[in-house]
Amino acid sequence: MHLNSSQMHVCTSWKRLFILKKEGFHRKTLVSLPIIVCRLEWSKLGYANSIEKLSRVLKPVSEGQDAEAAVALLLKTVDQDLKVLFVKRTENPADPWSGQMALPGGKRDATDQSLKQTVVRETLEETNINLLDRCRFLGVMETLTSTPRPEMKILPFIVLLEHEPSIKLNEELERFVWISPEELVRHRGTVKFSFGEFPAYIVGNIVIWGLTYRILENLVHTLEYPH
Repeated sequence: MHLNSSQMHVCTSWKRLFILKKEGFHRKTLVSLPIIVCRLEWSKLGYANSIEKLSRVLKPVSEGQDAEAAVALLLKTVDQDLKVLFVKRTENPADPWSGQMALPGGKRDATDQSLKQTVVRETLEETNINLLDRCRFLGVMETLTSTPRPEMKILPFIVLLEHEPSIKLNEELERFVWISPEELVRHRGTVKFSFGEFPAYIVGNIVIWGLTYRILENLVHTLEYPH
């Protein structure tokens, strides 16, 4: 028996989940299954809870200014589910993150009055997304250091987009993709290079590892996504 989302009524009781089709079935079609998470219902609740939790536990944007660079972890909602924007950097021998999946952002400029100004400027330059227009800054995470440049501290900003952005990449980037944290968790793995093996998210042909992986791991642990 297949039930689509519009036909399901979901409730939990102790360790059993009951699913009853609203129309077209007699009461004898009531079925009992081992408890599972209904993705549709979890997403509806999880979206609101996730935003509320991030707003509560993240540091204010005014804090965490002791860093040399900033990145934007951009969130948007798709069918009541959260998705994160990832960008792929173009191949460039001068770029220590050449060819990697990353988050928009970059180094603080001498003219930037704050790291928020840095992340707004870099995100606009790289993706054409104006973080000062219909976007909500939820807060900042802990700073991380970069393995290729250990002297560089990087501050991740978490920003909720309250509109569908028109993305135009600059010459530093070659593609972008939206992926939900839930999907990332389901695709944990490892990636091997000549210089070692590292934990990664592997979604199709997309490999997210290194600094970006560590930032996202902090996010999924904060949101307590099921492993």
